[in-house]
Amino acid sequence: MAIWQCVKKCGACCHLDPEYRPDLHEYLNPDELELYFSMVGEDGWCINYDNDRRECRIYPDRPRFCRVEPDVFEDMYSINSEDLNDFAIECCQQQIEGVYGDRSLEMLRFNQTVGYIAR
Repeated sequence: MAIWQCVKKCGACCHLDPEYRPDLHEYLNPDELELYFSMVGEDGWCINYDNDRRECRIYPDRPRFCRVEPDVFEDMYSINSEDLNDFAIECCQQQIEGVYGDRSLEMLRFNQTVGYIAR
């Protein structure tokens, strides 16, 4: 069974370009939406993402919508804790594919780290 975990030096989730996330208003409240838009840099990447080191500069203090935690996903996406693992893996795979491609090193590293085996 694949177990979700964040893979260091990936950063795909830090690509915040709203053009690729048209449903933001469905799961972010107005204050979160405002914060989200304020975090999007001119290149579509989060202003808190260090592109050279490929990591978040504010990770311990990152916003709620940047956290993969059961209560956050239940509130934002109505995903119960039993389904969180599979949902998070699928979300990461979709985001990594959209940012880096489905055959990228990032995708390979993610799938190896979580123990995902394609069916």
